[in-house]
Amino acid sequence: MSDEHDEISLSVSKEMDIEGTHFNYKQMTEVSTKILEYDYKRCNGCGLCIDVCPTQALELGPMHEIATGMDAPPVMMDLDKCTFCSMCANFCPVNAFKMSSEGIFPEEDLFPTFDTSVDLNKNCLPCRLCEAACPEDAIKVEFTFSKKEDIAPFKENMDGEIEIYDNKCNRCGVCADFCDAFIMVEKETSPTNPIPFEQVMIDEELCDYCVLCQDICPEDAIRVRGEKRGEAPEIQGNVVIDDDKCTLCGWCNAVCPYDAVDLKKPFDGDIFLVEANIDKCDPQGCHGCFNVCPSHMWYVPNDGKKIAMREDLCTYCGACVNACHVDVMRVDRTKANHTHIPESPWANQWKEGIRSMLTGERTYPDLSRTLEVKQEDPREYIDIQFPEFDSSLLEVAAERIDEVRSSFKSMKLRQMLVTESSDVVRRAVKDRRSRTVEQETSNNNS
Repeated sequence: MSDEHDEISLSVSKEMDIEGTHFNYKQMTEVSTKILEYDYKRCNGCGLCIDVCPTQALELGPMHEIATGMDAPPVMMDLDKCTFCSMCANFCPVNAFKMSSEGIFPEEDLFPTFDTSVDLNKNCLPCRLCEAACPEDAIKVEFTFSKKEDIAPFKENMDGEIEIYDNKCNRCGVCADFCDAFIMVEKETSPTNPIPFEQVMIDEELCDYCVLCQDICPEDAIRVRGEKRGEAPEIQGNVVIDDDKCTLCGWCNAVCPYDAVDLKKPFDGDIFLVEANIDKCDPQGCHGCFNVCPSHMWYVPNDGKKIAMREDLCTYCGACVNACHVDVMRVDRTKANHTHIPESPWANQWKEGIRSMLTGERTYPDLSRTLEVKQEDPREYIDIQFPEFDSSLLEVAAERIDEVRSSFKSMKLRQMLVTESSDVVRRAVKDRRSRTVEQETSNNNS
């Protein structure tokens, strides 16, 4: 039989270990290993993994207590129930779950994921605003243009004047990267005022009024009276976004003055405050929704209201709903943005998981027709009496069997057992036995 038809039997084992803030779950066979890594400090308790899990292997922890300071995993796993299907990892909006594998598995493109993206279009200069504003430190900007010192080295005792027009300056930070005479003064950001810089200052002791900053400023916000030395370079650089850190909050989009950010979030939906419960909110003493929100969109307004949000930053993950113990907010998801679900044996499970993120309801196997077998009462022990037997007869039978055993080494005799009657077989055995005895006698005499 060819190898392609051979049956392969695999043994499956599971184990878990903890390394720092990471729970590492493993499923192993002779030909493969799957590792599901869960970083509980990265997890914000949104509960989407619990919605999509097809085996109810995940359970949400005490989110209000965790959101207000308890050091505990927001999600716990029953390893015996987990099938390592990767639904939790593929649909974690904050990348707290990650799945990796080694060995023989179906193609990864058979499994859908969120269809999300953060792309910078041709309008990007780049500048420093998105990097400084990102609450997750997920953006890095590297300018590649020549600096002022490379083009026009500093000259002492130069006369001139320099002025920044505050009404034109958008705090992009290009001037500060170009010349050491400029200082970007940082400030604390908020959802209503996300610009990370308060103002741009000039250290005139480091300025020799070379005029180059006036030429490089993209907003024409600098005026310089002095001796122009050289030509200002074109603004060039690279922007790198760390997908593992990025939560698609949209702060980069909120601060970009050039409409250079194209953002696609995991969900379309709505979030709203429940007016009947707002009076129960204690944003100063609780702060639970502030602490778990990956978009950092919650704030206490100055108009006397207890709490407010900037909805364009929301990813509709629902972590705030789980953290709030007085039900102040609600999240309604209307669409999940995901990649194509190809036809496969497990396609319906993925479709059901995605649907559950919108409805909060998950269909599980129907156990209503499961039969319950009534447990039998203990049976009375019966002492069985085995019949007596004559050992001498057993010895005779063994001798007879030994006499004919060698005869059935013949393929012809074994075939006769199938095709002929018992009498014919008996005679054939006797004849073969007689010939064997005669042969043994002849050998002994010689």
